[in-house]
Amino acid sequence: MTTTITRLFDNHADAKRAVTELEALGVSHDDISILGNDPDYDDDRGEGVDHAGDVDRGVKTGAAVGGIGGLLAGVGLLAIPGIGPVVAAGWLATTLAGAGLGAIGGAATGTIVGALTDAGHSRDDAGVYAEGVRRGGTLVSARVNDAHADEAEVVLNKYGAVNATDRGRDYASNGWAGYDESAPAYTIEEMQAERSRYGRRTDEI
Repeated sequence: MTTTITRLFDNHADAKRAVTELEALGVSHDDISILGNDPDYDDDRGEGVDHAGDVDRGVKTGAAVGGIGGLLAGVGLLAIPGIGPVVAAGWLATTLAGAGLGAIGGAATGTIVGALTDAGHSRDDAGVYAEGVRRGGTLVSARVNDAHADEAEVVLNKYGAVNATDRGRDYASNGWAGYDESAPAYTIEEMQAERSRYGRRTDEI
């Protein structure tokens, strides 16, 4: 039996490190998925990305994400209702896009909440994860053998994964009433403000 474990990260760098360690743990890259909407992606040389436009940002983000093992062989740019373009790879990206996920720059639509609830997550947690991505976070979801589920959770939490219940309460205390696919996508500036509020650098680990 397998369990789907999903975590939200405020920083893409933390998510990337978690994915790398999951692969080192023996979780196949076919069973790991990542969806990134981080406004501050850096490429592998550590240089800032030019946010000239959403699609351009997505393409350049894909190049940055591509440093993660074999996971990004199927990387693509998805246009998700309420979120906008995100760079995605793995089983969750395939679920959202349907069969035949295209190359970077391709477009597809889907709902994160539906995919995550189908994978066994509560609707409340799925809504928080979707909202977190909307606000500039990075989502990592892994399908792991039940025998290794505890180890996988330790890996994800090691790199500062967000507690969905706590984050949902915090969102609600500021007027959030749940994930709304019809809401406008966050701007770069709004996502950077979220980063300032919640962000956690990898050098803090």
